[in-house]
Amino acid sequence: MNRATAASVIFTTYNQPDWLEKVLFGFAAQDRADFEVLVADDGSDDRTRQRLLALQPLLPMPVRHLWQPDDGFRKCEALNMAIAAARSDYLVFTDGDCIPRADFVSTHLRERAPGRFLSGGYHKLPMATSHAITADDIRDQRCFDARWLHARGMPRTLRDRKLTAGPTAARLLDAVSTARASWNGHNASGWARDVLSVNGFDQRMRYGGEDREFGERLENAGIRGKRIRHRAIAVHLEHPRGYVTAEGIAFNRALRAETRRTGRAWTEFGIRPGPVMAPSGSAAPSALPLSASPAQWKS
Repeated sequence: MNRATAASVIFTTYNQPDWLEKVLFGFAAQDRADFEVLVADDGSDDRTRQRLLALQPLLPMPVRHLWQPDDGFRKCEALNMAIAAARSDYLVFTDGDCIPRADFVSTHLRERAPGRFLSGGYHKLPMATSHAITADDIRDQRCFDARWLHARGMPRTLRDRKLTAGPTAARLLDAVSTARASWNGHNASGWARDVLSVNGFDQRMRYGGEDREFGERLENAGIRGKRIRHRAIAVHLEHPRGYVTAEGIAFNRALRAETRRTGRAWTEFGIRPGPVMAPSGSAAPSALPLSASPAQWKS
């Protein structure tokens, strides 16, 4: 692990270059730059690669594009590919449709603790609001202002507290919240050693609950969740979900029930195949290095 890299930020993408661009601009606006971003690409066409190459000179942090061929929904394989490639001993996970607030990475690093994983959330936006957000809005952080978002179509809800609470109130809200500190793939983090100790994500999982199953195995291994839902803030861009199937949801529920029933922590269908941590004989994933040298984020 490269200790000069304080965190490795990991998220997946699939044929959403416009949303990917907004997410990367969110990471370009962070209040620290000592982290890397790994874009785990589940088989996007060449538009994503071309967009990343165009964005490279605008980003102050190194970005690596890790691509696998399109063979259906294989998000867990893509995540495991990125975990294996990460250079930091601390891993921050989000989604390719979640724009992070400027203190997102620093909050995860400040709140990390031995034997714990961090459980964040997101503030969901409707489609019209998602499209309204520009690069300037991300750079100037207007897209995290509740009044600004309301003026662009976001409905008012009690969840707006995530955007309006100050540091003291946010910490209190996390302390009194009854929400379970589950692993939420759009906003979660943990130590690389803990992630590897359970062999990463179970690659049998389809869409729906794949992140929760991973968190349940962490808990079975003695790694407990810690809520940071009101402190690590991200807004979620709306998008179609054509890959959701009733069969896949049912399969995942059954697999999660088995994980809870057996108390298993290790998956034989993760980063390393089989019941023991034996070297994999699989070929190395395709990797496109996109390490931009530190530079001012341009308008």
